[in-house]
Amino acid sequence: MKRHIICIWPALGILLCICSTAAIAISTEPQEPAQKKKALFVWGGWPGHEPKQCVDIFAPWLKEQGFEVEITDSLDAYANAEKMKGLALIVQAVTMGQITPQQQSGLLQAIRGGTGFAGWHGGIADSFRSSTDYEYMVGASWAAHPGNIIDYEVNIVNHDDPITKGLADFKMHSEQYYMLMDPNVEVLATTTFSGQAQAWIQGAVMPVVWKKLFSKGRVFNSTLGHVAADFNVPQAREIVQRGLLWAARVPGAGDDPKPTNPYAPLVKK
Repeated sequence: MKRHIICIWPALGILLCICSTAAIAISTEPQEPAQKKKALFVWGGWPGHEPKQCVDIFAPWLKEQGFEVEITDSLDAYANAEKMKGLALIVQAVTMGQITPQQQSGLLQAIRGGTGFAGWHGGIADSFRSSTDYEYMVGASWAAHPGNIIDYEVNIVNHDDPITKGLADFKMHSEQYYMLMDPNVEVLATTTFSGQAQAWIQGAVMPVVWKKLFSKGRVFNSTLGHVAADFNVPQAREIVQRGLLWAARVPGAGDDPKPTNPYAPLVKK
């Protein structure tokens, strides 16, 4: 019996060697590279907001984060079903533009399906004034900027959200946007109107940075960024960068929004 056992060990050794070699061969097989998230930048509309100059700030940065980036100055991209397929993010910088029913349908369909939508200033919050469906998706529309270019303060109201975490209140010298707001958004930063330009709005607290859902799509906006130089303010630039990652559902960039809804406390229980 002992002689038979001794004879088996060499065979087992050979078998283990073969299995080990096979495992090494499998582990060293080249792996498919992770697919890059796709982002589409769309710019145009009123040139006073320097849409291309602003896109040129954020598009290269998003490439550095590993995104595949495409830039266009035509809204026809929205009506191109093949182009819209598989986008993780749409970044729009179009003020006072016109959108066709086909373009709008393609855009809203993509966002409903889970594509993120993000922008700054009038690039998404003052884009298509004749489209209530579009404004409903964004969650706000521009109304005024009393006093035009003025000094004002931006106040961070959510210090836990990854978009604003670690940032302190900061000063801006730019347009202070007065918005018509959807209450079903999560507000991350605000500004308070002094009343110096228009006395009747003194003390009005207005959202500056917010996020929301539109079906499965994440929507982000900051009202900062009248011109490209506004993003020389580090906090203004950082907020947009983080907001782009959040809208594209990059892991660690933040969770789905919890609506601030200022009217909820007024409801009698």
